[in-house]
Amino acid sequence: MAEPVPAWAYERVELSTPDPRWAGAARLEAERLAHLLAPWLAGGVEHIGSTAVPGLAAKPVIDLMAAVTGIDEAAREAGDRRAADGWHHVPPPLDGRPWRRFYVKPDESGLRRRAHLHILEQGHPRWADQLAFRDALRADPGLRRAYTELKRRLAREHPDDRERYTDAKSAFVALALGRSGEFRYR
Repeated sequence: MAEPVPAWAYERVELSTPDPRWAGAARLEAERLAHLLAPWLAGGVEHIGSTAVPGLAAKPVIDLMAAVTGIDEAAREAGDRRAADGWHHVPPPLDGRPWRRFYVKPDESGLRRRAHLHILEQGHPRWADQLAFRDALRADPGLRRAYTELKRRLAREHPDDRERYTDAKSAFVALALGRSGEFRYR
């Protein structure tokens, strides 16, 4: 019998004003994850996504990314430890991104997401892309403003569809990655 779908799976897209506590929460979560993933970890655990960019409006969900050796082994072998720490696995067919293993950590109520974990195989190109986009947003106030405006518009257009909200940002991200040093706004 299939498990019931958790409430956080249907969480609305709602942006929060920037919160300086996000960085500290990410550090603490990254430290726990580095310990849990230590046998497979091929580098650190990085804080990515909008909460990793000071001054950027964001869904209040801490996104973390870890590169590992043996993605399937890490997912399988560390599963019990991650589950004990509150992480819920989103199976690859449901996630729709076969290049990663994805986990959600809900808040105490179980209704809202508190953190995401993206596990990638060491050397996967998505690793560098995620860091480059985060760093471009940190470095360029104009890019940050444009991204905030896009996110606000998309949150209004797709409040009940997180996947459409995310997918609709992809052209902006691709453009920023292709021209991160030259990206200018009116």
